Amino acid sequence: MHNISQVGLNIPRHGVREIMTVASKIEGAIHLEIGEPNVTTPIHIREAAKAAMDAGMTHYTANAGFDSLREQICQHLLRTYQWQVDPEQIVVTPGAVTALNATMLALVNRGEEVLIPDPSWPNYEQIALGQGAVPIRYELDRANDFALSLEALEEKVTQKTKLLIINSPSNPAGSIMTGQDIQNVLEFARKHDLYVISDEVYDGILFEGEHLTVKKFDQDDRVISIFGFSKNYAMTGWRVGYAVAPLPIAEVTAKLLEPMVSCASSVSQKAAEAALTGSDQFLAEMTEIYRERKERLLAIFRQANVPVIPPKGAFYMLIDCTELGLGAEEVALKLLEEEQVAAAPGTTFGSTTERMLRISFATEDGELYEAARRIARFIERHRGK
Repeated sequence: MHNISQVGLNIPRHGVREIMTVASKIEGAIHLEIGEPNVTTPIHIREAAKAAMDAGMTHYTANAGFDSLREQICQHLLRTYQWQVDPEQIVVTPGAVTALNATMLALVNRGEEVLIPDPSWPNYEQIALGQGAVPIRYELDRANDFALSLEALEEKVTQKTKLLIINSPSNPAGSIMTGQDIQNVLEFARKHDLYVISDEVYDGILFEGEHLTVKKFDQDDRVISIFGFSKNYAMTGWRVGYAVAPLPIAEVTAKLLEPMVSCASSVSQKAAEAALTGSDQFLAEMTEIYRERKERLLAIFRQANVPVIPPKGAFYMLIDCTELGLGAEEVALKLLEEEQVAAAPGTTFGSTTERMLRISFATEDGELYEAARRIARFIERHRGK
């Protein structure tokens, strides 16, 4: 037998999924490791999907998605960000991760380098490695709420660098980019002639400041923005996302979907249309619930002298476990064994969080606060050992 692909073997396992696998075998474990809203998709979205099925909309769509959905996305971006986009610039995909995958494949050749934030969602590195690109980590400024650092970027860029990935609001830190950050990124990308992928899937979930979509400020057609429906509308299982790109890049990205996935689900696309045309009340109410959970978590951890990074957006919180003297993976496994709480080890997001845990507070209130008390108890028990 021939060997298994070395490319496939070189892709690291997803640390969050590894914890999920272990936790799934522990009865009564509280799951804070996965980033998924703990509510059902709103009824008007589900009803739209049923209506689409009843109307026979169960066939292939164009690679880039239904024209009607692309039009609604344009209206949404105009209404939300006063950003004028043509439907031809929109590529609808099965989840934002596919938009990232197809866009990166459209831009980067084998052996070229991709600048990836540290810490960040591990899928960026997995995608780059899977395509034969070279992921290069640039450190976010931990002392400044994990803000972007131009100095860190300049240290990592080379003649082989082709693409820069940014993420705001960020996973795992919940940091947000300011107008000055965006200006710095665009000037840096122009200086080094780089493309920029801006991952904005948590754009609707902010606790302070505002979300500034990067491509709106792009004067050189070098930015591709990635959005999704999973987080804002509790539609993780529907698998719908989209890329907004300069037309030549959008055309290639749509073409690449054919051998990857052909197209996003027709029924899911109709559900996504309903999400955009329906009331914004769900997102506003859910964000307020996340805000209340964040504040209560902060109170629990501060009372127990547990150091945390308060997020400005998304629905994650980083817990600093440096004082325990253990790596994040060992801490996560011990926490799961001793307190039946599943948290994501910081090592899966990068070296800057190798002594941290990430928890999601998109979780039912009772379980969330009980888990927080267990985490505090666990840290107190292991301090100074």
